[in-house]
Amino acid sequence: MAMTQAAPVVQTHAKYDRLIARAKQAPPATTIVVHPCDETSLRGAADAAKEGIIVPILVGPASKITAAARKHDIDISRFEIVDAAHSDDAAAKGVQLIHEGRGELLMKGSLHTDELMRAVASSKTGLRTARRISHVFIMDVPTYPEPLFITDAAINIFPDLDAKRDIIQNAIDLFTQTGLGTPRVAILSAVETVTSKIPSTIEAAALCKMADRGQITGGLLDGPLAFDNAIDPEAAKIKGIESPVAGRAQILVVPDLEAGNMLAKNLSFLAQANAAGIVLGARVPIILTSRADSVRTRMASCAVAVLYADARRRSAVLPAA
Repeated sequence: MAMTQAAPVVQTHAKYDRLIARAKQAPPATTIVVHPCDETSLRGAADAAKEGIIVPILVGPASKITAAARKHDIDISRFEIVDAAHSDDAAAKGVQLIHEGRGELLMKGSLHTDELMRAVASSKTGLRTARRISHVFIMDVPTYPEPLFITDAAINIFPDLDAKRDIIQNAIDLFTQTGLGTPRVAILSAVETVTSKIPSTIEAAALCKMADRGQITGGLLDGPLAFDNAIDPEAAKIKGIESPVAGRAQILVVPDLEAGNMLAKNLSFLAQANAAGIVLGARVPIILTSRADSVRTRMASCAVAVLYADARRRSAVLPAA
């Protein structure tokens, strides 16, 4: 593997600051915040509301929400609270409020992801569309010059080719509809050549051909690409790879959830990256963050979701198959 000189460090949060500044220019989105019963989830919603990005509706046990607000000195007096018995009930009521047209975004509070996504994915009462639901990390990596999207590292464990088509399309739609332009999409594997010994290289080649045939639209695709020659121009040059994507990728499509999870956490813990998160493919964007996320990261997640919701509002369309 080629070893190259590290890029100069870029100020962390600078990319998030730009996204948040742009989100402030859009109308605030009414956001259903599910089970915000701890300091981080409450403060994240309150700070995003203070910045004029969202208008929260808090759904969960009212006594727990107000107690957390008092304990941590968070002003929630302006926010509507919809009482719910527990976290599962809060998830169900949050989804129902979306069906009733009460909100444009859904936001995870202090409950497990499985609890929220179980309500979202319900075949009878959930928020499914014809598009596969998938997750995108929007990472602010200090050593990379622009936001880096990684997908899917949180929802689809071992996606097949059709699922990967939706995963890629969801990420492209997010990138383009948040006003970031036409994305360069790298489909990752262990190597940059197609070989039957590594099935993900075959799927990467097939996905690129699907883009050629108009089955994936809106982005520039290349793959398979190893991680180094996807994000480092010198590594791509050494390998003799000539493409508009190699060395300059903006969206990284991982082979499976395990690879994506390891990649995102490596960037977070070894490169001091921040990882905002959003789920796409449902009837509304879902702000899906970790309970360990900082308030700033939660606000960045809100900003991306608001920009996406604003684009959907203006186009008045849902994800297509």
